Amino acid sequence: MQRIRLRYTKRGRLRFTSHRDFQRAFERALRRAEVPMAYSAGFTPHPKVSYANAAPTGTGSEAEYLEIALTAARDPERLRALLDESMPTGLDIVDAVEARTSGLADRLTASVWELRLDGVDRADAERAVEAFTEAETVEVQRMTKNGVRTFDARSAVVSLESLRTAETHSSQADRPTGQPCAILRLVVRHVTPAVRPDDVLSGLRAVADLAPPVPAAVTRLAQGLLDEETGTVTDPLAPDREAAAPEPHPAAATAAATAPMPEGSA
Repeated sequence: MQRIRLRYTKRGRLRFTSHRDFQRAFERALRRAEVPMAYSAGFTPHPKVSYANAAPTGTGSEAEYLEIALTAARDPERLRALLDESMPTGLDIVDAVEARTSGLADRLTASVWELRLDGVDRADAERAVEAFTEAETVEVQRMTKNGVRTFDARSAVVSLESLRTAETHSSQADRPTGQPCAILRLVVRHVTPAVRPDDVLSGLRAVADLAPPVPAAVTRLAQGLLDEETGTVTDPLAPDREAAAPEPHPAAATAAATAPMPEGSA
């Protein structure tokens, strides 16, 4: 009867939850909030929940998406609030819209990532970024279920830059006081095989010997449709909001167009 699309986050310690952990927590929240879920058919019915391009375990995110199917209509914002109250702090439901267009997954073509490299000087990070972006290809290796795989991490990267601290998403409280800290902003296309932030870090190590002394803190800031002209990533829920916006009544539009102008406005 109704489909709702939700954006949720993975913050703080909850970044270490797996996708399966989130699924269990979300299904419990659906029951607690008494959401009228539609279920699949068969001997073991499951709630109709579609997850799209979940972030890897250990990475934070401000932009994870899913879609649920309901058997009765609900106000999206009210539903969002009820679900958010039922989720652990850090797994926050931050946006909800009624699905009025198709192809949410097709609109998730790129991600914006922030990589916090504690113990790395910004100057060293800038030299590594320059070497990476100037390279035509940067081959890296990743262990898969079929063994070690080698692939190019450079071609999927739209942009990679080093930021000043004031320009970053991370708060100062998240970083060790008095220690150098480089912040990188990465825009990467969703391709096959997927190029993940840790693959880009492997590429920086390969081309410039950049090796942070501690694991990088990685956060997805956005994901959506890539604007090829500007290199920015747009909100994937925007088409649903636009489709839901009421159109002006024809009579009201005609009256506004024919209304006389106030004196002295010419």
